[in-house]
Amino acid sequence: MNTYLQIHPKDNVLVALQDLPAGQNIQFNGSTIQLKQNIPAKHKFPLKPLTAGDPVLMYGVLVGKAVTDIREGEAITVKNLQHDADTFHAKDDSINWHKPDVSRWQNTTFNGFHREDGQVGTRNYWLVIPMVFCENRNVNVIKTAFEKGLGFAPTEVYNEQVSDLVNLYKSGNLEGIKNYRPEEAAKAAKRNPVFPNIDGVKFLIHEGGCGGTRQDSDALCALLAGYIHHPNVAGATVLSLGCQHAQVSILQSALKKLNPNFTKPVLVYEQQTSGSEFNMLSTAIKDTFLALVEANKTERRPAPLSKIVIGLECGGSDGFSGISANPAIGHTSDLLVALGGTTILSEFPELCGVEQELINRCENDTTADKFISIMRAYESQAQMVGSGFHMNPSPGNIKDGLITDAIKSAGAAKKGGTSPVTDVLDYTEYATKPGLNLLCTPGNDVESTSAEVGSGASVVLFTTGLGTPTGNPIAPVIKLSTNTRLAQRMPDIIDIDTGSIISGQKSIEQMGEDVLDYVVKVASGEVRTKAEDLHQDDFIPWKRGVSL
Repeated sequence: MNTYLQIHPKDNVLVALQDLPAGQNIQFNGSTIQLKQNIPAKHKFPLKPLTAGDPVLMYGVLVGKAVTDIREGEAITVKNLQHDADTFHAKDDSINWHKPDVSRWQNTTFNGFHREDGQVGTRNYWLVIPMVFCENRNVNVIKTAFEKGLGFAPTEVYNEQVSDLVNLYKSGNLEGIKNYRPEEAAKAAKRNPVFPNIDGVKFLIHEGGCGGTRQDSDALCALLAGYIHHPNVAGATVLSLGCQHAQVSILQSALKKLNPNFTKPVLVYEQQTSGSEFNMLSTAIKDTFLALVEANKTERRPAPLSKIVIGLECGGSDGFSGISANPAIGHTSDLLVALGGTTILSEFPELCGVEQELINRCENDTTADKFISIMRAYESQAQMVGSGFHMNPSPGNIKDGLITDAIKSAGAAKKGGTSPVTDVLDYTEYATKPGLNLLCTPGNDVESTSAEVGSGASVVLFTTGLGTPTGNPIAPVIKLSTNTRLAQRMPDIIDIDTGSIISGQKSIEQMGEDVLDYVVKVASGEVRTKAEDLHQDDFIPWKRGVSL
C-alpha cells in the first residue's frame, strides 16, 4: 500500500494515506523529502519549500496561499495556509466527454413504482404535511396513530428493553438487570405493515410557513410541492391552519407549475374552517386510510435505469473524501448519465475554486451563465453579513485535513464525475433534463439532501469520512464511508466502504461500478439502507438566508 499520494501532476503537495512519523524519508520523483514532523493520515505536506504568498495546488487547482514559510516535509495547517481560489469567468472552452463503457448495464432494469406522469419511484410513500408549524402537533397526532396502527412505527427495541427492565425490577431481580441482553428485545420488535406495497407514511415536520419573509414561505411551498410531485410519493395529506403566509393556493400553484396535468390525490384540511380539532383529525385519518387502500394497489414493475435520479451528497467530509468515496460516486454518476439517467450535484459553497471547470462543462452558454449568476449572488450575500465561502469548513473537516474551503470544494466536486452539465437549477427547481444537474443549495448536509430530493432525486449517494447519520423521509440515502476505519467503527450507518480505494485493493472505477449495482438493488426495494432501518427522516427547508 502506498503511504502517500500526489492527486494531480500539477500538485505541489502530497497527501498522507496513513500516519507518517517525523524523520521518515519520502521518495518522490527521484527526490528525497525528510518529514520535519508527524504527518497525520489525510493531511498534506509540500514537495518543496514554500515562502509566504506562494500558491498551494491540489487536484490541479489553487486551494490556498501560504501565510508563512513552510518547509518541505512540514505539515500544512490552518496556521501556515489560508484559503485562496482561482477566479472564474464566462464559458471559454468545451469538453469532449468520453462516455464510460456501460454495455454491462444496457439491458438492466430495476423494479419501481410507475407514476402517471412517467416518473418511476424507488419507494411508495404517503406524505402528511403541515403548511405551517402551528399544525405540527396535529401532524404528530396522526403520526402516532398511523405508525402504530399500520405497523410502520420505528422498531420499538428500546421500548422492549425498558419493559423488560421494569419487569425485572418489579420482580426484585437486580442481578438480571445487570446481566440483561438487549439482543433479545431486538428480536422481539418486528415490523408488520398492513399495506405491503406501501413503504410508509412520512411526516414533513418543519418550523416554517409563517413569521419569516414571503420568500421563505414561497420557497417552502415550492419545496413541499417537489416532495408531493416526487415519484416516491403516492399522494399527500395537507394540514393548514388557514391564516399563515404559506397558503394552500401557493402550494397548488407550485404543483401545477411542476405538472399542469397533476393528478395525484392531495387531501387538504384547514383547521380554522373545520370546526373542532377532533373532527378535522378524525376526517383526515379516515380519508387518508381510504387513500392508502388505493395506493397499496400499485406494485413494482421493471423500468430502465434511465428512470433513476441520483442525488450526490457529502457530509462530515475528511481528507480522504476527494480521493475515495467522492470520485467513486462521480464514476457512478458518469455511468448513470451514459445510460440516460439523471444526477444532481448540489452544495454550491463547496464548488468554490472549481467553478471554471464546471462552467466549461456546461452544454451551452445559457446554462453556464445561470451557474455564474447564482454563484456570484450567493457569495455576495454571504459577504454582506461578514461571512463567505472560505468559512465553510467545519472543525471536523479541518481536523481531518480539509484546511481551506477550496481544498474541501475541489474534493467535493469529484462527486459530479466528468460528464457535461446539462442543467443548472436554483433552489426548489425540479430536475427534468437527463444528465448532470447542478442544484443551488447550502453545504449543510440536511438542507442540501432535503433540496436534492425535493428536486427529484429518488436515491441519494451520501459520502462521509467522519460519520454522519443523515437520511431522508422519502428517498433512500446510501451512506458511503471514505475509509475502512469509519465503516468498522460505525457499521450501523455505513452501507458501502470505499476504503479499499485508499488501500489500493480497488480502483475508483471498480468501486463506482459496485456502487451502481448497489443502487439498482436499493431502487428495486431488495435492499433497505441503514438510514431507512434507523428511520433517519431528516428534513430541513432552506430559508435562503446565509447557510454554508
